[in-house]
Amino acid sequence: MARWTMRRQTFRARMAGALWVVWAVVVWNVIFDRVIVVAGRSYVNVARLTAARGGPYARMDDWMRPAVWQGLCTATAAAAAILLVGFIALRAAARSSEQTPRPRQKGV
Repeated sequence: MARWTMRRQTFRARMAGALWVVWAVVVWNVIFDRVIVVAGRSYVNVARLTAARGGPYARMDDWMRPAVWQGLCTATAAAAAILLVGFIALRAAARSSEQTPRPRQKGV
């Protein structure tokens, strides 16, 4: 019986860890995509204005390269923070479950 309980706890801990990783990956993708989309919209607006005014051609590379770097740094920082909090919480939960006395079962 104790073996089954340990397997179940291990499975739950691994599942919780996997969910924290999935959450971090999803947040990374959302943040990176948002930064790129905002930069793309900004570029389109500037290109439209410069074309209407007859100004110098707005190069897409001048707008998107910094956006890629900013998106990469911001998304990675957010995902790292999520993973850090998640695994600290998992470790704290594991420690508290080890310290909690288990009730005795009848007949054992």
